[in-house]
Amino acid sequence: MPIRLTLPDGSVREVPEGTTGQDLAAQIGPGLARAAVAIRVNGEVLDLMRPLLTDATVAILTERDADALPVLRHSAAHVLATAVRELFPTAGIGFGPSIDDGFYYDFEVPRPFTPEDVEAIEARMREVTARDYPFLREEVDRAAANRLFADDPLKLERITELGDDEVISTYADGPFTDLCRGPHVPSTGRIKHFKLLHPAGAYWRGDEKRQMLQRIYGTAWFRKDDLELHLHRLEEARKRDHRRVGRELDLFLIHPWAPGAVFWTERGTTIYNLVNGYMRELQRDGYQEIKTPLLFNRRLWELSGHWGKYRENMFLVLDSETGEHDFSLKPMNCPSHYLLFSSKKHSYRELPLRFSTFDVLHRNEVSGALSGLTRVRQFQQDDCHVFLMESQIAREVKELTNLILGYYRTFGLEATLKFATRPEQRIGDDAMWDRAEASLRAALEATGLPYELKPGDGAFYGPKI
Repeated sequence: MPIRLTLPDGSVREVPEGTTGQDLAAQIGPGLARAAVAIRVNGEVLDLMRPLLTDATVAILTERDADALPVLRHSAAHVLATAVRELFPTAGIGFGPSIDDGFYYDFEVPRPFTPEDVEAIEARMREVTARDYPFLREEVDRAAANRLFADDPLKLERITELGDDEVISTYADGPFTDLCRGPHVPSTGRIKHFKLLHPAGAYWRGDEKRQMLQRIYGTAWFRKDDLELHLHRLEEARKRDHRRVGRELDLFLIHPWAPGAVFWTERGTTIYNLVNGYMRELQRDGYQEIKTPLLFNRRLWELSGHWGKYRENMFLVLDSETGEHDFSLKPMNCPSHYLLFSSKKHSYRELPLRFSTFDVLHRNEVSGALSGLTRVRQFQQDDCHVFLMESQIAREVKELTNLILGYYRTFGLEATLKFATRPEQRIGDDAMWDRAEASLRAALEATGLPYELKPGDGAFYGPKI
C-alpha cells in the first residue's frame, strides 16, 4: 500500500509502505544517498534505515543540517563505548548522549581512566570506525532486554524504569550492543573527525549517594577544519581559564580544605571591592541596601518552601538543644527579605520598594560540580528584591533588565534573555502560575528585547527571566 511523503520543497512522493529514508534518498538522487545522515519525519529525527509506515512530512538530513550533528556525536559516543568495552571488557555502560559541541559516555570501571587510557581508547575508536560497522537497530521485549544486559546492572536498572508501553530498542555496531533510542548515522565509518578531550568523575544518575562512574568527554565534527577550529578554541579558552589566570595574577586561591569557597588575596580583594562599589553606585538611586542574618531556623524555610523543595542543597546546622538539624545557612536571600518587608506596614505610596544586598550565601553543591569561581558553595550575590503592585511589573522589569544588561556591557559581555516557566516540582496552584507567567511574559515583551523560552526551567516558587 503506498504512502505519501511530503518533501521540504512541497512536492509529494508516493512510495511503498516500509520504504526507508535511505531508499527515499536514493530515489531523489545518488548524491543525496551518499550524503544522507538521517531523516526527519514529522519533526522527529530518525535513522535512515527506519521503515516509513504512514503519510508524513519528511526531510533527508545531510551534514549541512543542524539536526545532523547531534546524530553524528551520539554515534561517536557509541563508538567510544565500543572501544572501552574492547579494552575494558567488564566495564559497566552508563549513558552516552550528544551534548553541546560534543558527547560523553559514563563507565563503571575499577579505577579512574588515565591520560594513557584515553589515548589508547581513542586509537581503538579509530579502528572501530575503520571497520565501518553498520548501526543496526532492533526492538526487543523486556525479557529479551534483561537477558541481553544481564551482566550490566546499570542497563538493568534503566530497563526496570521503562514503562510497559515504551518501545525498548537496542543498537549494535559490530560486537557492541547498547540499550538506546537512537538515532544513529548509517555506519561507524561515517565518523571521521573526532577527538577525546578528558576524563572526569560523575555520579550515576547525577546522584551523589550513588556510585562514582568515570566519564570520558569527546567532540566530533563532519569536517576536519571544524574539528581543528574547535580544538583551537578550546586551547585558547584553556589559556584564558580564570582558574589559571587567577593563580598567575595572584588574585584568589581555592584550598582543598575549603572546597567551593574562595580566598581572595590583596589584589583580588581590591578588584572585588571595585566591582561591588560600581554596582552600589548604579543602585544608589532607588535601592535600599540591607543585610540579613546568615543563619535561620527551619521554620522560615518551611514557610518559603525551601525545606521541602531545596533542602538537599542547603547546609544544615545542628541545634545543640534539640539534637536536630533545625537551622540552615541561607542559600538565598528571598525569604529573609520578605521577613524584613513584613516586619512593618507599608503604604502603597512606598511602592515599588527596592531592597538590594551583597550578603554571603551557601549552597551545598556536590563536589563534582564545583568549578573555580563559576560553581561554588560560598558566594556573595548582588541581589535585589522589589515589592510592587501588579500594575508596576512591566515598568520595573524593563528598568531592572536594562540595569543588569548595563552591568554586562560595562565588562564587554553580551547577554541573552531567557524566560523560564513553571517546573514540575513547584508550590502554588496553576491559577497563580498562570497569572505570574502572563505578567512576567508581558513585562518581558514590553522591553522590546529578544528572548528564548525555557519551559519547565523556572524556580519552584515562580517563573524567572
